[in-house]
Amino acid sequence: MSVGGGLEIGEFGIYSFDLEYQPASQMRESIESLEQQGWPAFWFPEARGREALTHAAYLLSCSERITVVNAIAQVWPRQAEAAYGASLLLADAYPDRHVLGLGFGGSPRPGTTPLKTMEAYLDAMDRVETPNPKPAGPLHRILAAYGPKMLALARDRTAGAVTYMVNVDHTAEAREILGPDSFLGVEQAVLFESDPGRARAIARQHLAYIDSPYNRPKLRRLGYTDEDLRDGGSDRIVDDLVAWGDLDAIVARLRRHQEAGADHVAAHVIGIEPGESAVPRWRQLAEALLG
Repeated sequence: MSVGGGLEIGEFGIYSFDLEYQPASQMRESIESLEQQGWPAFWFPEARGREALTHAAYLLSCSERITVVNAIAQVWPRQAEAAYGASLLLADAYPDRHVLGLGFGGSPRPGTTPLKTMEAYLDAMDRVETPNPKPAGPLHRILAAYGPKMLALARDRTAGAVTYMVNVDHTAEAREILGPDSFLGVEQAVLFESDPGRARAIARQHLAYIDSPYNRPKLRRLGYTDEDLRDGGSDRIVDDLVAWGDLDAIVARLRRHQEAGADHVAAHVIGIEPGESAVPRWRQLAEALLG
């Protein structure tokens, strides 16, 4: 079963945690709204308790055209054989509409490294023998990848890579390592706020965990210092990692990732108040990017 290359899901999509907090009926409304607005892809993490592949299956069942991307499904909650079986069924039921993004994630694991863990996980997936029917098309599989070795693994063993909380320079570096044929999807946090003080305060809430075991090495490789990582981040790192301002400024940042080599950029709207819907912001972005 092919798992590499050939991944085309449009130039822009939406990334969101929001559906993690919604009941099933509201999740259906949200994915239907995104599809009606014309978004080709919806990305979501595994971070708030919902199991990633049942979440993907439900969203796919509620929609007709949009691609649903696990970004990412952590490797620890499920065996590789289970991940393979689930992705096999989704590829059969919803051809070319599911992308399984895999990542190390979760709490630190003493005695393991992300690279060796991912290599072993992919090996186990590739060894699976099953009587389950094979879908006509490929299983679309990508990796969360930041450093050169993980990006190379994504290039060599999957359709490509997805990145989260990176600057435009990283996108250019990732493209160089991935080469011209591998897929590169980039999440970009966006904030509709033009006042610098307020924008940076909201952005720092979103970036509160940048000084963490997973983010620290990635950001230091990009040239940020310990000072940049303290207290939610310096102005420099906040401005690099969160695109804030008016619609034109936000769209310009999304397109900069595209110009740097991203095949697909997923806009992650932050700064939404409790009870407020992101749908109007998604619509604004759709009108600017998809028209």
